[in-house]
Amino acid sequence: MRLITTIAFFIFYVFNTYAQATGSTTGNVEQQLENATAGNAGEEIEDDSWLQQMERFVKEPIDLNEAVEDVLKELHVLTPIQIQQLLSYRKLCGAFISIYELQGVPGWDISIIKKIRPFITVSDHSSTLKLLRTRAGQGDHSLLVRLSQTLERSKGYRPDSSTTNFYPGSPQKIFVRYTYHFKNLLQWGLLAEKDAGEQFFKGKQKLGFDFYSAHIFLQNFGNIRSLALGDFTVNLGQGLIQWQSLAFKKGSDVIAIKRDGSVLRPYHSAGELNFHRGIGITLEKKNWQATGFVSYKKIDANFVADSLSSQEAFVSSLQTSGYHRTKSEVEDKGVQQQLVFGGNFSYRHKRLHVGVNGIHYSFRLPVQKSPDPYNLYALSGKTFSNYSIDYSYTFKNMHFFGEAAITGNLSRALLGGMIISVSSFADMALLYRNISPAYQALYANAFTENSNPVNERGFYAGLSIRPADPLRIDTYVDLFKFPWLKYRVDGPSSGADFLIQLSYKPNKQLEIYSRYHSGVKAINTEDGHLNLHTVTAQASRDWRAQVNFRVNNALTLRNRTELLWVGTEEREQGFLTSFDVVYKPALKPYSGNLRIQYFETGGYNSRLYAYENDVLYSFSIPVFYDKGYRYYVNINHDIKKNLSLWLRWSQTIYPGKNVIGSGLDEIRGNTKTELRVQALYNF
Repeated sequence: MRLITTIAFFIFYVFNTYAQATGSTTGNVEQQLENATAGNAGEEIEDDSWLQQMERFVKEPIDLNEAVEDVLKELHVLTPIQIQQLLSYRKLCGAFISIYELQGVPGWDISIIKKIRPFITVSDHSSTLKLLRTRAGQGDHSLLVRLSQTLERSKGYRPDSSTTNFYPGSPQKIFVRYTYHFKNLLQWGLLAEKDAGEQFFKGKQKLGFDFYSAHIFLQNFGNIRSLALGDFTVNLGQGLIQWQSLAFKKGSDVIAIKRDGSVLRPYHSAGELNFHRGIGITLEKKNWQATGFVSYKKIDANFVADSLSSQEAFVSSLQTSGYHRTKSEVEDKGVQQQLVFGGNFSYRHKRLHVGVNGIHYSFRLPVQKSPDPYNLYALSGKTFSNYSIDYSYTFKNMHFFGEAAITGNLSRALLGGMIISVSSFADMALLYRNISPAYQALYANAFTENSNPVNERGFYAGLSIRPADPLRIDTYVDLFKFPWLKYRVDGPSSGADFLIQLSYKPNKQLEIYSRYHSGVKAINTEDGHLNLHTVTAQASRDWRAQVNFRVNNALTLRNRTELLWVGTEEREQGFLTSFDVVYKPALKPYSGNLRIQYFETGGYNSRLYAYENDVLYSFSIPVFYDKGYRYYVNINHDIKKNLSLWLRWSQTIYPGKNVIGSGLDEIRGNTKTELRVQALYNF
């Protein structure tokens, strides 16, 4: 029976090329990244660890006959139920004969197999001892160098005698990274970065680059599940007390509500805040796993020293930008010292997982926020702690998970959810969270409406239906309340969020999706008579349609149109449309893509975001408002087998404007042009 299933799926699969699977996965990755980072107005995201990881899985696919649950979670493609279905099938039927046998896994369909296909393989078991002897000598070395620059000179680079606030460094951004990999078992690397405007081997930067990072990461060495030295990230439970790796929130993948991943991960990105620096280790024995870590590093903060009182010096906030250009930014660099230690102890038996987590922070200077009412429960003091218990359990077609957390002052947070495979063509996700206004956690990232898990109660329900092979319907509704004040919301408030997306893919050439999203949130409005803030509900509606057409194996065309309405009485509108051409011929050393885009909005409140293709391991999601045109061109050429080059040119044009931006980033004229060059050498 297994042989018949394998042959049947092989006949089906020959009509679907590897390139098609990769293209489908790439589109899904783009949507996930766009949803995860749409709240960030920055044009470039520093954390590229997930993109590196997915690229590594393409080059070194996961062996289905050796993969454990934690490794399959790292794909961020499969639901917990699908992972359990795969593991149960392998346990019952033995090792996989071929990847084409996946169609025989209960609950799996062709769409799941297409998503996972680029990242998996089937091979004979290798000798672990042999692999251990070759880890440090037979891996892959790579050196990546990236240069970026905005060609127009902004105000910060044109200082005059009347100001001391300017950018003393050059306008180039320089990024260098060396890495060594061996089959996801051993890796180490060095990273150096200089942001635009920062000095380089002079002034305050005598050591050259502004940011340096190094790491060594070992996996599956006897009872050592993982060992991290240098820079690493820590992910605990469902993110209520700590989750430093990239994590997704609400989006078109409505079932992806659970945080899944290894506790320790190597860190080799350019972001200068969301990681630990020290040592971490995970030990594993049968069903038990224990993790411990300690970290010490200096972090940026706003330093306040009141010489008119006896009050101790303090920091008013922690800086997250990583910029050290102007005098004030340089003065904030490394002001705060942070000592962190913590760990995780977990037990897994069949389909049950239970974990206990704890983390403690100690600062050199106390944190003291401004006395605004919404900061009443803000993080303060020199020390604080978080503790939690997390769980997950799979019962037949239902997967339950959650986390309960407290702080050192016993403020509470609770998150619980379930994923249900209702039938072979429908999945459902439910999630409830209840987080106290006084609950605070640094580096936390849970599935919440707020950017951080604090001051929130809510219920989420998502449904994914596949009524026919080419059609898919994804929808969710999320209801939430904020019991205490928030920034720009001077009172308790509530809101709602709704999304529905229809995807249609009748064949391998054509893919269409249409999405409608609406929401209601509270925001302060000015009372013209009393000069007071009034908390009112602000509604927003967004509609997007996208068409992907694969002309042939080398050429793909794409069009997106998006409309946005914000507000009720004084409503703002936003419009964006773009056209993409993607050219990637098989077995050729070159490829490229370009986009032409037009946007027009009534103001910043009706701003729009759009994911942009970039050089390898880099992506950007610019914010667009006002009226203008944008285009970009990406070109990739593999000079040799081990040497690849990328070039990116992008420009935004604002008709009728004489000035773009504000402050030190103000540009005279109506154009903003970015150039990026990247080289990757493998040896």
